[in-house]
Amino acid sequence: APEPEPPKQEKAKSAGPSGKAVKELRERSRAGILDCKKALTECDGDMDKAMEWLKKKGMAKADKKAGNVAVEGCVASYVHFNNKIAVLVEVNSETDFVASNAIFKEFTADIAMQIAANSDVAYLTTDDVPAAEMEKEKQLEMAKDDLDGKPENIKEKIVVGRLKKKFE
Repeated sequence: APEPEPPKQEKAKSAGPSGKAVKELRERSRAGILDCKKALTECDGDMDKAMEWLKKKGMAKADKKAGNVAVEGCVASYVHFNNKIAVLVEVNSETDFVASNAIFKEFTADIAMQIAANSDVAYLTTDDVPAAEMEKEKQLEMAKDDLDGKPENIKEKIVVGRLKKKFE
């Protein structure tokens, strides 16, 4: 007679993280449900370690996208104060789905409005900056501690670069 087969042993399935824990991590991190479940599983249910795991995963995703080119976008304009202030802004994104989204368009318009409302914007071009103000800023830059010990010609080049950047 054939020998009876030994009873099959089932692997003990781990119940995994509870739905409550996944929900709590999702609310804290704003990550996807599956990512939260995986993070809790990887970190044996430790909420703080799971948050750290999700952060690392998010950074890895950001690193992957860092080299992507943003070729789609949206242009918005804002004219204010009897046509005396006008701003034209271009904000780019990676995909046309983002660029055509109403929220993205509103965001671009808000950026234009914020630039127009910025009191630091006093001149339209660097040529509009009065020579006296430019000279005053140059003297302040030349006196900064980080330029001590540098030759005068190098100081001059550094200051010219800083002023160009500041007044652009």
